[in-house]
Amino acid sequence: MMICCADIGSVVNDRFGWAAHSGDPDREEWSGKDIREFAQFVADRLAVKRKVALGFECPLWIPIADEPSSLTRARSGEGNRAWSAAAGAASLTTGLAQVVWILDRIRQRSNDTKAFLDWESFQRSKSGLFIWEAFVTGSASTGSDERDAMAAVTAFRRALGDPGPKSAVEPKSPTRSLIGAALLWAGWSTDVQLLRTPCIVIRAHE
Repeated sequence: MMICCADIGSVVNDRFGWAAHSGDPDREEWSGKDIREFAQFVADRLAVKRKVALGFECPLWIPIADEPSSLTRARSGEGNRAWSAAAGAASLTTGLAQVVWILDRIRQRSNDTKAFLDWESFQRSKSGLFIWEAFVTGSASTGSDERDAMAAVTAFRRALGDPGPKSAVEPKSPTRSLIGAALLWAGWSTDVQLLRTPCIVIRAHE
Protein backbone atom coordinates (compact mmCIF):
# COMPACT_ATOMS: atom_id res chain seq x y z
CA MET A 1 0.00 0.00 0.00
CA MET A 2 1.28 3.43 -0.97
CA ILE A 3 0.84 6.06 1.75
CA CYS A 4 0.62 9.69 0.63
CA CYS A 5 -0.17 13.00 2.26
CA ALA A 6 -0.68 16.57 1.09
CA ASP A 7 0.14 19.42 3.47
CA ILE A 8 -2.55 21.88 2.42
CA GLY A 9 -1.42 25.47 1.92
CA SER A 10 -1.20 28.33 -0.55
CA VAL A 11 0.28 27.29 -3.88
CA VAL A 12 0.94 30.92 -4.81
CA ASN A 13 2.94 31.46 -1.62
CA ASP A 14 4.80 28.15 -1.96
CA ARG A 15 3.10 26.67 1.13
CA PHE A 16 1.88 23.41 -0.41
CA GLY A 17 3.91 20.24 0.10
CA TRP A 18 3.47 16.52 -0.23
CA ALA A 19 5.18 13.26 0.71
CA ALA A 20 4.75 9.54 0.06
CA HIS A 21 6.13 6.22 1.27
CA SER A 22 6.12 3.00 -0.70
CA GLY A 23 5.16 0.80 2.24
CA ASP A 24 7.85 -1.62 1.11
CA PRO A 25 10.84 -2.86 3.15
CA ASP A 26 13.15 -0.70 1.06
CA ARG A 27 11.43 2.36 2.57
CA GLU A 28 11.37 4.28 -0.69
CA GLU A 29 10.14 7.85 -0.16
CA TRP A 30 9.07 10.77 -2.34
CA SER A 31 8.24 14.39 -1.65
CA GLY A 32 7.67 17.63 -3.50
CA LYS A 33 6.00 21.03 -3.70
CA ASP A 34 4.03 20.77 -6.96
CA ILE A 35 0.29 20.09 -6.55
CA ARG A 36 -0.01 18.88 -10.16
CA GLU A 37 2.87 16.46 -9.65
CA PHE A 38 1.21 15.13 -6.51
CA ALA A 39 -2.15 14.45 -8.20
CA GLN A 40 -0.35 12.70 -11.06
CA PHE A 41 1.78 10.67 -8.63
CA VAL A 42 -1.32 9.31 -6.85
CA ALA A 43 -3.17 8.69 -10.12
CA ASP A 44 -0.23 6.76 -11.58
CA ARG A 45 -0.22 4.35 -8.62
CA LEU A 46 -3.96 3.82 -8.83
CA ALA A 47 -3.68 3.22 -12.57
CA VAL A 48 -1.62 0.09 -11.91
CA LYS A 49 -4.20 -1.10 -9.33
CA ARG A 50 -2.06 -0.26 -6.34
CA LYS A 51 -3.81 0.57 -3.08
CA VAL A 52 -3.25 4.16 -1.96
CA ALA A 53 -3.95 5.73 1.44
CA LEU A 54 -4.26 9.47 0.76
CA GLY A 55 -4.14 11.98 3.60
CA PHE A 56 -4.86 15.70 3.64
CA GLU A 57 -3.46 17.93 6.39
CA CYS A 58 -6.60 20.02 6.94
CA PRO A 59 -9.95 19.41 8.67
CA LEU A 60 -12.03 17.04 6.51
CA TRP A 61 -15.15 16.95 8.69
CA ILE A 62 -16.69 19.10 11.40
CA PRO A 63 -19.19 18.29 14.18
CA ILE A 64 -22.67 19.80 14.16
CA ALA A 65 -23.44 20.03 17.87
CA ASP A 66 -27.00 20.27 19.12
CA GLU A 67 -26.09 23.13 21.47
CA PRO A 68 -25.44 26.38 19.50
CA SER A 69 -22.69 27.50 21.88
CA SER A 70 -20.75 24.33 21.04
CA LEU A 71 -20.88 24.65 17.25
CA THR A 72 -17.30 25.86 16.90
CA ARG A 73 -15.72 24.00 19.80
CA ALA A 74 -12.78 21.66 19.23
CA ARG A 75 -13.51 18.14 18.10
CA SER A 76 -12.96 15.42 20.68
CA GLY A 77 -9.21 14.73 20.55
CA GLU A 78 -8.09 18.09 19.15
CA GLY A 79 -7.24 19.61 22.52
CA ASN A 80 -6.41 23.29 22.12
CA ARG A 81 -5.99 22.97 18.34
CA ALA A 82 -9.64 23.49 17.38
CA TRP A 83 -10.63 23.09 13.75
CA SER A 84 -12.39 26.48 13.89
CA ALA A 85 -9.47 28.55 15.22
CA ALA A 86 -6.38 30.10 13.63
CA ALA A 87 -4.40 27.50 11.65
CA GLY A 88 -7.26 25.00 11.59
CA ALA A 89 -9.71 27.46 10.06
CA ALA A 90 -7.14 28.67 7.52
CA SER A 91 -6.25 25.15 6.35
CA LEU A 92 -9.94 24.16 6.24
CA THR A 93 -10.71 27.09 3.93
CA THR A 94 -7.77 26.37 1.63
CA GLY A 95 -8.57 22.67 1.71
CA LEU A 96 -12.10 23.28 0.46
CA ALA A 97 -10.58 24.16 -2.90
CA GLN A 98 -7.38 22.11 -2.99
CA VAL A 99 -8.83 18.78 -1.84
CA VAL A 100 -11.55 18.92 -4.50
CA TRP A 101 -9.01 19.94 -7.16
CA ILE A 102 -6.69 17.05 -6.30
CA LEU A 103 -9.50 14.48 -6.15
CA ASP A 104 -10.89 15.73 -9.48
CA ARG A 105 -7.51 15.40 -11.20
CA ILE A 106 -6.95 11.93 -9.76
CA ARG A 107 -10.44 10.88 -10.81
CA GLN A 108 -9.87 12.03 -14.40
CA ARG A 109 -6.87 9.68 -14.65
CA SER A 110 -8.30 6.71 -12.73
CA ASN A 111 -12.03 6.75 -13.31
CA ASP A 112 -12.55 3.06 -12.52
CA THR A 113 -11.08 3.36 -9.01
CA LYS A 114 -13.23 3.31 -5.89
CA ALA A 115 -12.71 5.68 -2.96
CA PHE A 116 -13.16 4.63 0.67
CA LEU A 117 -13.60 6.37 4.02
CA ASP A 118 -14.09 3.07 5.87
CA TRP A 119 -10.90 1.14 6.61
CA GLU A 120 -12.44 -2.34 6.73
CA SER A 121 -14.10 -1.90 3.33
CA PHE A 122 -10.82 -0.65 1.91
CA GLN A 123 -8.97 -3.65 3.35
CA ARG A 124 -11.39 -6.06 1.67
CA SER A 125 -10.89 -4.38 -1.69
CA LYS A 126 -8.08 -5.45 -4.04
CA SER A 127 -7.42 -1.84 -5.03
CA GLY A 128 -8.71 1.63 -4.31
CA LEU A 129 -8.18 4.97 -2.61
CA PHE A 130 -8.52 5.33 1.17
CA ILE A 131 -8.83 8.91 2.38
CA TRP A 132 -7.79 10.11 5.83
CA GLU A 133 -7.16 13.37 7.62
CA ALA A 134 -3.70 14.25 8.89
CA PHE A 135 -3.35 16.31 12.07
CA VAL A 136 0.23 17.49 12.58
CA THR A 137 0.86 19.28 15.88
CA GLY A 138 3.53 20.00 18.47
CA SER A 139 7.14 19.19 17.64
CA ALA A 140 5.99 17.17 14.59
CA SER A 141 5.16 20.48 12.92
CA THR A 142 8.49 21.66 11.55
CA GLY A 143 7.61 24.64 9.40
CA SER A 144 8.52 22.67 6.27
CA ASP A 145 5.48 21.60 4.27
CA GLU A 146 7.22 18.53 2.84
CA ARG A 147 8.55 17.42 6.22
CA ASP A 148 5.15 17.94 7.85
CA ALA A 149 3.57 15.80 5.13
CA MET A 150 6.17 13.09 5.75
CA ALA A 151 5.52 13.28 9.50
CA ALA A 152 1.87 12.54 8.77
CA VAL A 153 2.81 9.65 6.48
CA THR A 154 5.06 8.22 9.20
CA ALA A 155 2.27 8.57 11.78
CA PHE A 156 -0.10 6.67 9.49
CA ARG A 157 2.44 3.89 9.00
CA ARG A 158 2.89 3.59 12.76
CA ALA A 159 -0.88 3.42 13.24
CA LEU A 160 -1.22 0.39 10.97
CA GLY A 161 -1.91 -2.93 12.61
CA ASP A 162 -4.78 -5.08 13.73
CA PRO A 163 -7.60 -4.07 13.45
CA GLY A 164 -6.25 -1.00 11.66
CA PRO A 165 -5.48 2.67 12.21
CA LYS A 166 -7.45 4.24 15.05
CA SER A 167 -8.77 7.77 14.71
CA ALA A 168 -7.30 10.32 17.10
CA VAL A 169 -10.40 12.51 16.75
CA GLU A 170 -13.85 11.01 17.23
CA PRO A 171 -17.25 12.46 16.31
CA LYS A 172 -19.49 13.03 19.33
CA SER A 173 -22.36 14.46 17.30
CA PRO A 174 -23.60 14.35 13.70
CA THR A 175 -20.94 15.48 11.23
CA ARG A 176 -20.77 17.72 8.21
CA SER A 177 -18.34 15.81 6.01
CA LEU A 178 -16.24 18.10 3.87
CA ILE A 179 -14.44 15.14 2.33
CA GLY A 180 -17.77 13.48 1.57
CA ALA A 181 -18.88 16.61 -0.29
CA ALA A 182 -15.57 16.69 -2.16
CA LEU A 183 -15.96 13.08 -3.28
CA LEU A 184 -19.47 13.80 -4.55
CA TRP A 185 -18.35 16.93 -6.39
CA ALA A 186 -15.43 15.15 -8.06
CA GLY A 187 -17.62 12.25 -9.19
CA TRP A 188 -16.18 9.49 -6.99
CA SER A 189 -19.64 8.60 -5.65
CA THR A 190 -23.33 9.50 -5.83
CA ASP A 191 -24.10 8.38 -2.26
CA VAL A 192 -25.38 11.46 -0.41
CA GLN A 193 -24.79 9.74 2.93
CA LEU A 194 -21.15 10.72 2.41
CA LEU A 195 -22.20 14.24 3.42
CA ARG A 196 -22.52 12.89 6.97
CA THR A 197 -19.63 10.40 6.94
CA PRO A 198 -16.40 11.33 8.74
CA CYS A 199 -12.98 9.93 7.91
CA ILE A 200 -10.33 8.81 10.39
CA VAL A 201 -7.88 11.37 11.74
CA ILE A 202 -4.22 10.41 12.24
CA ARG A 203 -2.30 12.68 14.59
CA ALA A 204 1.43 13.28 14.34
CA HIS A 205 2.58 15.05 17.48
CA GLU A 206 6.06 13.85 18.43
